[in-house]
Amino acid sequence: MNITKCLNEWNATVEALGQGKQTILIRNYGTNVPEFLLYPTVSYANKDNFLDSFKKDFKGFAKENSLPKTDGKNKEVKYFAKVEEIIEKSSQRIGTLKPYHIWTNEHVKSYLKKNKAYIWILRVYELENPVMSQTNGGIKYANLKEEVPLDGIKPVINDKDFNKLLKDIKSKI
Repeated sequence: MNITKCLNEWNATVEALGQGKQTILIRNYGTNVPEFLLYPTVSYANKDNFLDSFKKDFKGFAKENSLPKTDGKNKEVKYFAKVEEIIEKSSQRIGTLKPYHIWTNEHVKSYLKKNKAYIWILRVYELENPVMSQTNGGIKYANLKEEVPLDGIKPVINDKDFNKLLKDIKSKI
């Protein structure tokens, strides 16, 4: 199977997902796109205070991973994700999810602006061969200019640990 559909996301968050440090995305919208590549964005890293969006324990990680590997206009795409579940939650009750993401509560609340939170529980896979590519544009979603094969993808979190995380996350929601 090949894919071109991708979700645009901060590179630090892409790496947190790809390295198993994060399992969820908190959004102010749901999705009908069940699977996608994670395409690294960098505009947030151009702000002087971008590290303020990340928890103290993850500031070093976010700084080290603020920018993806690039080659001209191409960016390295390394991960594929499947939306396992989306759960709606009041934006005032997202504090219970702190262990499952790298952002500060202030950042998440500022992003949500009191709108309902949609918790995307993602199963992330590492591509067997990362690709250098660019998109055809798009704000939330885009398509890569060429197809990426999904042969040989490997989950970044094994089945047993992922199922435990899924159960833990659901118990907090």
